[in-house]
Amino acid sequence: MNQTSTKHPKALYVLFFAEMWERFSFYGMKALLMVYMVTQMKYPDEQANLILGSYLALVYSLPMLGGLLADKFLGYRKAVIWGGIVMAIGHFVLAIPNDISFFFGLGFIIVGNGFFKPNISSMVGKLYKEGDPKRDAGFTLFYLGINIGAAMGGLICGIIGQKISWHLGFGLAGVFMILGLFVFIKWQDILGEIGLPTNMEVIQKKVLGFLSYEHLIYLGSFLLVPCFVLMIIFNGIMLSIMISLSFFALAFLLYTAYTLKGSEGYKLLAATVMIVFSVLFWTFYEQGGGSLNLFALRNVDMVLFGYEMPSTAVNNFINPAFIVIFGLLFTLLWKFLNDRKLEPSTPLKFGLGLLQLALGFYVFYLGAMHATTDGLVSLTYFTLGYLFLSTGELCLSPIGLSMVTKLSPLHIVGLVMGIWFLASGLGQYFAGVVGTWMAIPDTNGTEALPKVQSLMIYAGVFKKIAWITLISGITMTAISPIVKKWMGDIR
Repeated sequence: MNQTSTKHPKALYVLFFAEMWERFSFYGMKALLMVYMVTQMKYPDEQANLILGSYLALVYSLPMLGGLLADKFLGYRKAVIWGGIVMAIGHFVLAIPNDISFFFGLGFIIVGNGFFKPNISSMVGKLYKEGDPKRDAGFTLFYLGINIGAAMGGLICGIIGQKISWHLGFGLAGVFMILGLFVFIKWQDILGEIGLPTNMEVIQKKVLGFLSYEHLIYLGSFLLVPCFVLMIIFNGIMLSIMISLSFFALAFLLYTAYTLKGSEGYKLLAATVMIVFSVLFWTFYEQGGGSLNLFALRNVDMVLFGYEMPSTAVNNFINPAFIVIFGLLFTLLWKFLNDRKLEPSTPLKFGLGLLQLALGFYVFYLGAMHATTDGLVSLTYFTLGYLFLSTGELCLSPIGLSMVTKLSPLHIVGLVMGIWFLASGLGQYFAGVVGTWMAIPDTNGTEALPKVQSLMIYAGVFKKIAWITLISGITMTAISPIVKKWMGDIR
């Protein structure tokens, strides 16, 4: 494949469509979780936020282990296929109308995502030679696939789940997970040698009778599921777990950067700084799946042209739809600026992402201040706030994926990609904690407090988030020249 041409490799589109359908299933299911727990399982807001935060923290932490196992044993392709199978199992278990199956379904999805997510992203990085200016654009296109799937999943599963049957919505997500897996398996030959195990003899070596390392990895995956179920249910232990994992990950990055020779150490140090700031971004951005889901349910006017739209579908469609609309524009923008040597550096893009996140939450606050007398916020304000969250995401998330593959030493790309997702996981957990700041007292469904009172609770926290992210964005922008210098010849 010609990687110096102006066209992207054909293999990018295989990964694009596989990830698109996988994200349909993941975000379709995620769209339903918070409102389902509050309205159907009758959990108070605070408890539902902590369950969701703990689940998502584990979802984004497991890629560190999945990346390591792919680097050392399975290779990226086997990891992606196995992860897809386990995730599909999880979606179908969620479709069983039972509280225990709800938690076990989440457990399977945690494990499957750990194998799938980091390794399909790592393969995108392998499609481009070092220094190829198309790499960021390629990751933005890949991110476009993620969000086409997320938009369709949030919309379709949201409508079916909230209007027809919650469990039918969960089951539909499983069907599309299988579709994504089919796409990857059917056309994986286009990838050439990318993603194959580096040493088949190692993974096929018998270590316990007839069991090989590969078999042990698959068996261990199933044994982890009940462990994660307990961690979600008894989520009080999650803070200690996430802080401990993050401490060891940070220590590993800093120690590795110290031991590497020459520019490689500084590059990994630059990646570490941006990974740390990403935690702040995800802590507030991920209110979308939690507190903003409930805000939309309770305090956003969902009537459009006389039809009351399901809040889960609207809330979980707007953001990925904006990513789809603006994703290609950002790809063209980065290329336009790069051709003129004006493209912002990666750390500056991170700063811009945080600043736009601040603007988005300030718009939510303004919407609350201009709400109707009965406590309903205009859908226009709600949509505009999400617009700035989405453009902020485009400045940070796909760029972060590309950054990891550019700045990581070749022999630990999968592991560092896993740490990138671990940082997302820590942000997801703290997102659940921040969500408890907006917990509406005595929740018993959709009418916990009068809408005017719940609106004031949401508005106060939106304003605080705007200030915190503004300060974070200014700080990242201020130090971006130093971080850029550490990156050397990498943009």
